[in-house]
Amino acid sequence: MKLIKILIVVGYFYFTFLLLLITLQYIPLNFEVTFLKLKQEEVKLSYYNIAFFTHVYTSIFLVLIGWIQFWTFFRKKYTNLHRLIGKFYILIILMFSGPSALIMGCFANGGIYSKISFIILSILWLLFTYMSYSYAKNQNFREHQKFAIRSFALTLSAISLRLFKYIIVFLFHPLPMDTYRIVSWLGWVFNLIIAEIIIIYIFRNKIKNGIKIK
Repeated sequence: MKLIKILIVVGYFYFTFLLLLITLQYIPLNFEVTFLKLKQEEVKLSYYNIAFFTHVYTSIFLVLIGWIQFWTFFRKKYTNLHRLIGKFYILIILMFSGPSALIMGCFANGGIYSKISFIILSILWLLFTYMSYSYAKNQNFREHQKFAIRSFALTLSAISLRLFKYIIVFLFHPLPMDTYRIVSWLGWVFNLIIAEIIIIYIFRNKIKNGIKIK
């Protein structure tokens, strides 16, 4: 179990580093990156460009800081800082990353199936994040933790989407757009399933051991 945790942590920071490198390609405003070269019609739309760069520039912070909110030692030792980081995380999603992702989802590669997937992902991301905030505000920390886990699971779809893309291409060599259609769903549905398993495991153990959730 300890080895699995170490591998998860190492894998998380490795893919976070790769995601950071991708983000840095767009700084300063750079339209010559491969992804945008495939979006020739979309980059003609000013609101798409605003949404795209807003999403790229803000979402990386969610991956960089989100993990620390689930570190039990930090949460208990630095409660006020935990709350401050949480508010920052929520603000970024509700004001910037979430709405911009919704706009981008309407122009996703891969046709209608990919568009539907990314639109649902964006709506759930916004909803789960707001629910996490709402429950925390009402001091219902049990439900707050559940929706925080779900929200962060969707945040991590930025990593899992790319990971599944590499795996599928390596194993099956499908056409690029077919790959994109598959990972557009797999990248976040898989994460939510894992999130629900984690929620069941964590709260079942807490109830079993009589641990008060706070």
